[in-house]
Amino acid sequence: MRPAAEDFRAALRARFERATETGKKSLEVRSGDLHGEVGGYPGPDHRMPTCCAVMRGEMTNSDEVINAPPKGNGASVVIRYRLPRNR
Repeated sequence: MRPAAEDFRAALRARFERATETGKKSLEVRSGDLHGEVGGYPGPDHRMPTCCAVMRGEMTNSDEVINAPPKGNGASVVIRYRLPRNR
């Protein structure tokens, strides 16, 4: 079964929680790693655009895109999220 946006969101938020519990002030997440954790990547039926959209959708004003390919989405997208999350 292909992962849905909520699968990526849940995995990303779990990473936020673990990093916050260990006292980290920021967390860098690479889209290829997140997608690999959730499943279906690499593979012909991947959901990388959805993964990247979820990662960008979780950004706040204090977060920053560290790396992105020219077309915007791909396994090399890296976002630095500030912790703890204030939503």
